Amino acid sequence: MHHEFDQLKNFADISALKPALHTLCSRYGSVARLDILAASQAGKRQALCFLRMDSAEQEHQLMSELGVGRFGGDLVMIVDLQTPTNMGHPQQMAQPS
Repeated sequence: MHHEFDQLKNFADISALKPALHTLCSRYGSVARLDILAASQAGKRQALCFLRMDSAEQEHQLMSELGVGRFGGDLVMIVDLQTPTNMGHPQQMAQPS
């Protein structure tokens, strides 16, 4: 997983994650659509993020630099959200090494 993508882990909820994800993806061009769905499995909370950029070139660059996959016509990212055991800790952005 790429360092920039690691910044998106452990947000409290989708409403907190969405602007951060939009900002990250905007570095590659204009975000045409961003949909986020909540999911949970075995006590793990995740966000399924589906997005489209304005051009195929922007999508290709985002895919190669962030390691993002494609499902149908959308780019897809799965982001871990805070679980009840780590919700007491505020979101910390990854620091550059």
